[in-house]
Amino acid sequence: MTDYLQQAGLALSAAQLTAAQQALSVALAAMPATDYPDLYRYPVPKLGEGGSCSLVDELEAEPWDIAPQFGGESPRLAQRLQALQALLDAVLAQVPADWLGVYCRLPRPEADVLLKLAYRGLPSRAEFPLSEAFAAASNNSKVGRSGRGVVIDDVRQWQSEGGAYYECDPKVRSEVCLPVFDEAGAVIGILDAESAQPGFFHPEHQAMLAALACALSAHFVDLRALAKSAAPAL
Repeated sequence: MTDYLQQAGLALSAAQLTAAQQALSVALAAMPATDYPDLYRYPVPKLGEGGSCSLVDELEAEPWDIAPQFGGESPRLAQRLQALQALLDAVLAQVPADWLGVYCRLPRPEADVLLKLAYRGLPSRAEFPLSEAFAAASNNSKVGRSGRGVVIDDVRQWQSEGGAYYECDPKVRSEVCLPVFDEAGAVIGILDAESAQPGFFHPEHQAMLAALACALSAHFVDLRALAKSAAPAL
């Protein structure tokens, strides 16, 4: 726990993270069984110049399908994606953010990408390249490359001071982006949370999101292994 906080650069105590992990476990246990309608596909916005999101209501005609990245639909993939959906609902019951998404790191020939596997909120892009150029304008990519979390209390002030920010929803005023590590400390994904309220993510909210990051680790390790086994067929 302390290792996660130190590696991610979060100004939280081990006690805060432990309490958040316990609260997340309780919330998960209390979650009703839910049949999510489509684990594999979601709408995505059209991308504008430089790969940024265009108008939020300008969606691509076809939804994004994540199953091919893992060799197609399968019980193993469905089980993991179902678990991610339940984690999002449990966290949002404690941290009522306007947007929350989780991304797994997958290899590509040019540069690894962060692939969005589950989210709540407005549609957003499916993949974030982990290239140096893209990280200059995206906290998701920046965190995915560095392994250091980002907490933004006021997006407008952050931007005015030259901070990286990839905008899909102009109403967002605060954000937390955290890395997900495997047991060796390698970055294998991220989570991203956003709110229309400045200063929304106080320490207790940050601790709950850190608990989510820790909970995502085992799921992402297995999903990356599944993607690797499916790679020759892609």
